[in-house]
Amino acid sequence: MKIIIVDDDKMITYALKTIVESDEEIEVKGIGYGYDDAINLLETNKIDIALLDIRMGEKTGLDILNYIVSKKLAVKVLFLTTFMDDEYIKSAISLGAYGYILKDDFENIVPAIKAVCAGQKVFGGDVINAIYENKPSKVDLSNELTQKEIGILKEVSEGLNNKEIAAKLFLSEGTVRNYISVILEKLNLRDRTQLAIYYLNNK
Repeated sequence: MKIIIVDDDKMITYALKTIVESDEEIEVKGIGYGYDDAINLLETNKIDIALLDIRMGEKTGLDILNYIVSKKLAVKVLFLTTFMDDEYIKSAISLGAYGYILKDDFENIVPAIKAVCAGQKVFGGDVINAIYENKPSKVDLSNELTQKEIGILKEVSEGLNNKEIAAKLFLSEGTVRNYISVILEKLNLRDRTQLAIYYLNNK
């Protein structure tokens, strides 16, 4: 898999490059220190994943993600940051980021990159707690969903795609897709990431 690393701290950028390149499956196509560097790297390389800091001067990692979305680039974004600002986290999720993990969780950086490359969403426990720290107490899932729906919600929270859930629960892909649509409507949520966070907050 091919990635770029963008962080305004040069020492951290080189440290991340060293950590990531210790895995032979990952190729770092370039490093940068801000928005302009990131755009140049995205325009001149075929990239699978962008590993981005979230605060980088006037323009943030969210601006880079916005660019990726606006240009419809097939690049998954994984934020690696020291900032536990819930507004940043919510914005990252709403824009379609595949992950948001903390820099001090360095031993999980390579596994997170691989999970994102496989299409899974990666949000650390501290990140999920930050989103919900001011939310109401837990709800009883059984009052909201059927046992079958709760089972499917659990598999979504573990990062399984529809095909994998179907195989595990002996259902068709179409049935799983329909269940997920119903669950989203019942819980008034937008996407699989929100479903996963909802389950983890209420299990």
